[in-house]
Amino acid sequence: MSNQDFERDRWTTSRPSSEEMTRNAEDKSKGVRDTAQQAFSKASDMARDAGEKAKRAAAETASSATQGVKDLLNRQIGTGVGLAGHFAKSVRLAADDLSRESPMAADLVRSFATRVDGYAEGLQDQTVDQLARAASDYTRRQPALVFGLAALAGFFAFRTMKSAQSVTSPPIQPGQQGVNGRF
Repeated sequence: MSNQDFERDRWTTSRPSSEEMTRNAEDKSKGVRDTAQQAFSKASDMARDAGEKAKRAAAETASSATQGVKDLLNRQIGTGVGLAGHFAKSVRLAADDLSRESPMAADLVRSFATRVDGYAEGLQDQTVDQLARAASDYTRRQPALVFGLAALAGFFAFRTMKSAQSVTSPPIQPGQQGVNGRF
């Protein structure tokens, strides 16, 4: 073998062909792509896991807060039932005092006390959920009455707020100008 042949073989064997270079570049590109896809997949899985943990934590927090509010309201219902019982007892005592002077009015007041006592006994072992369900059922059966009562309550609330605003605003003194330069 001649020196030229050796040099030519050395250059031809040591230098990759354009096809080999393309394949090597594709292999490297594929390796980088696979690595990027794996990293993205791992990051995606981690984000999904973090999101699920956050959802569980939020649901647990909301559940415990809801349960705390329900417990508080259930205690308040019990307190209200006790107060209604005391109120009914006081109304009965007032009816006894009233019976000497007006027996018909005393009977009416006793009837009212009995109704209050009945409502209190009906609420005695009720929970907030049961009361909400009962209110919802009543609303389905008597929507016009519930709407009318809500409108009436809104009217009274509006009138109360409007009168409270006029009481708290300072009166215009003589010599002072009101809104838009008028008295």
